[in-house]
Amino acid sequence: MPPSPQKRPFMQCDVFSTTPTGGNGLAVVLDGSGLTDDQMQAFAQWTNLAETTFVCPPTDPAADYDIRIFTVSRELPFAGHPTLGTATCWLAAGNAPKETGLIRQNCGVGLVEIDLTGATPAFIAPPTEIAAMDGAKIDQIAKGLNLDPARITGHAVLNNGPEWHVIEMQSAQDLLDLNAAEITPVSGLAVGLIAPHSAGPVAYEVRMFSMWAGLTEDPITGSLNAALAHWMQSMGRATQPYLVAQGTCIGRHGRVHVIPDSADPNNGPMRIGGHTNILIEGTVTI
Repeated sequence: MPPSPQKRPFMQCDVFSTTPTGGNGLAVVLDGSGLTDDQMQAFAQWTNLAETTFVCPPTDPAADYDIRIFTVSRELPFAGHPTLGTATCWLAAGNAPKETGLIRQNCGVGLVEIDLTGATPAFIAPPTEIAAMDGAKIDQIAKGLNLDPARITGHAVLNNGPEWHVIEMQSAQDLLDLNAAEITPVSGLAVGLIAPHSAGPVAYEVRMFSMWAGLTEDPITGSLNAALAHWMQSMGRATQPYLVAQGTCIGRHGRVHVIPDSADPNNGPMRIGGHTNILIEGTVTI
C-alpha cells in the first residue's frame, strides 16, 4: 500500500536560459523517499512538464543523491536539463556536495558529475554510442520533417541513455524555416536536428522532435546536446567551447554551453552547461 500523502519540499525551475521562462521547465520534488513508481509517474503526468524529478537518498556511497526522472508518460535513465535543474534546486535548498565544487548524481545511467566551478553548472556528458543511420530511416525522417535531402550534410544514431536519430543540415536557417505545424515526427523516434550559424556568438541551432516523450518539439534538450557534443568531438569539430541555441521557433531563449576538456579536447570529457532560474519554492503534498 502506498504511504499516506505528506508535504514534501518542492521547487519549479527553468533550465538553459538566463531569461526566466525562456528555457525548459522542470518540477523538482526534493524528498522522493517512500514514493512508489506509480506515485512518481502520476505526479509527473499532473505537472505536465517535459520532466519531473524526485531526489532520493544515495544508493551509491560515492553519490550525493539519487534522482528519478519522469516525463508525462515514462521514466528516463538520464536527461540533461533535469540534471542541471535538480542540482541547482538541491543546492538552493541548503545542501552541500561531499566534494567542494562537484556534485555526483546517481541516476539510470550511473554516476553523473556536475561541475560547479565554471560560470554555469555543467554536467559531464555520459558516454555516447555512435552508429550509422540506414538510408531508409534517413529518407523517412527527411520526408516527415520536410527536409531537403540535398541540404543534409551528416547523420548518425546516438545513444547516451536516450536514443537520438540526428541529422545535420547546411545552415541554421534550414532549421528556423521548418514549420512544426506542417511536419510529421516519426513515431517512436526522437529526432535531433543541428545546423551551423554563419556568424555571431551562437555556433549551432538545434531542434528536437519526438513522440516518445509525449511532446512534439522539446524547448531545450541537454541530453541531446550532450550526444551531439560527443558526435562533434568524434569528427574533430569540438576543440573549442561553443554555444548552442534551441527553442527559438517556439518562443524560448535556450542557450547550451558545450565545453571540451582543455587538456584533451579530442578525447577528454565534454561538459554541458546552462543557467537555471528557480521560479517556485514551497511544498507539495504527495
